[in-house]
This record gives sequence, structure tokens and C-alpha cells, in this order.
Amino acid sequence: MKSSSDKSIRRAAALLREARRGVALTGAGISTPSGIPDFRSPESGLWKRYDPMEVASLRAFRHNPERFFAWLREIASGIHAARPNPAHYALVSLQQAGYIHTIITQNVDALHQRAGARHVLEVHGSLETLTCTRCYHKFRAADYMEAYLENGDIPRCADCGGILKPDVILFEEQLPIQVWHQAQEAARTCDLMLVAGSSLTVMPVAGLPMQALNNNAPLIIVNKAPTYIDVRAEVVLRGDVAELLPLLAEETLHG
Repeated sequence: MKSSSDKSIRRAAALLREARRGVALTGAGISTPSGIPDFRSPESGLWKRYDPMEVASLRAFRHNPERFFAWLREIASGIHAARPNPAHYALVSLQQAGYIHTIITQNVDALHQRAGARHVLEVHGSLETLTCTRCYHKFRAADYMEAYLENGDIPRCADCGGILKPDVILFEEQLPIQVWHQAQEAARTCDLMLVAGSSLTVMPVAGLPMQALNNNAPLIIVNKAPTYIDVRAEVVLRGDVAELLPLLAEETLHG
């Protein structure tokens, strides 16, 4: 089994070394080693405990913001305490070496940026900023985080007093259109796509690898569970991304 895995890592590294416009597509699996739970895993996903339409939809936020912020507090606390793990740093090393140009992420935790990544497209938004629901002014979440996490204070606009909505994409919301267009363009024009820690079950993001394949870009998948597109991938590495991505980066850079 180990020799088979080593061979796959060498093959994936060879593909990466040929890339000049590589794209990494990351999901919750790249952040779970940092202690951030995912949403959909059968055993421990957050949707096993909550009905997403009751706590994480736009309707829920508008009709009962108190309940929304009470639910979000646990998640925000975990993200605030989390630190980038070896998988994040491995992608940064590949980006700095010029093999990965763009990182498209479904995560809202900004761990890629904290690890030093550049050109990160957050297609599901971010918890780093807040927008007033009344006057639409934007604010840094860090300025409200202490009072929210310690006391549960709902963040309100310093200008008009309106409730500040975290800039994450809730159920019933559209993806941020400019970021989504950039992600599609990156997928259509890349010369390699590396999927890391995503089950590729959430549309429309799950369709991005198909756009890369339509451009004849090779596909590498690193994930614990199978995905719908494994059969089309040049290399599939099955396991923990925090273990496999550093091995892949080391082989690419120094193998």
C-alpha cells in the first residue's frame, strides 16, 4: 500500500512541476485538522445537530437574528482559536514556487490567508468582515469579536445601529458574483487543478473540476472520502490532507 501511495505522490508531483497556472480547490477537509468541524460528515458534521434552514438560512437570519448569532457563536469561537495546519502551509509553498496560482476555497475561516497564501477566492464568503443590513457599510469582524464571543453581544453598526451580518453565504443566498466569476475563469483557464479536502457535493462549486477537465487540465484529488469525479482524475490520494499535502509539496519541490 505504501509503495502504491509513494508512486501516486511522485506522479502528482510530476504533474505539479509542469503547471504554471495551477488552481487549488479546497473544502472543509483542509480545515478539520485545525479543529474546525465540517458540516456534512455523517458522524460529526454540524448538520447532524442542526437543521441548516432553521439556523443558517437568510430567512433564519432575518426573522430571528438572536438565534442565528447564538448558533454561530460556537463556530466563530472555534475559527477564532484555530491556526493553519501543515496542509495550508503546503499549499503556500506550492504557490510561492509558482505551481499553484489561485486558491479557490469553500471555507470561511481565512486560514489560507493566515498561512500566507495569496490570490484566494472565497466563494462562500468569509467571517473576517461584516456588512450592515441597514446602511450596507462594511466592518472588520475583529473589532466586534471579543464582545461577541465573550458576552454574545450581537454586532451592530457604529453609524446607524443596524445589525451587522457576517459576510458568509447562507442558505438561500447567491454566491458573491465577482468572486464566482473569477473562480470560473480560473477553473476554465488553469493547466492543473488540485482538489484538497472537498467531497465535491455542494453545487455549483462541485462543478469547477469539470470546467478544468474540459480544458484538458489534469486533475489531482486529495481527500479522505471518494468524490464523484475520482474516475476522471489523473491521481487520487486517499487520506488526511494534513499528512498528504506536505508529502506532495516536498516531493514537488525537492523530489
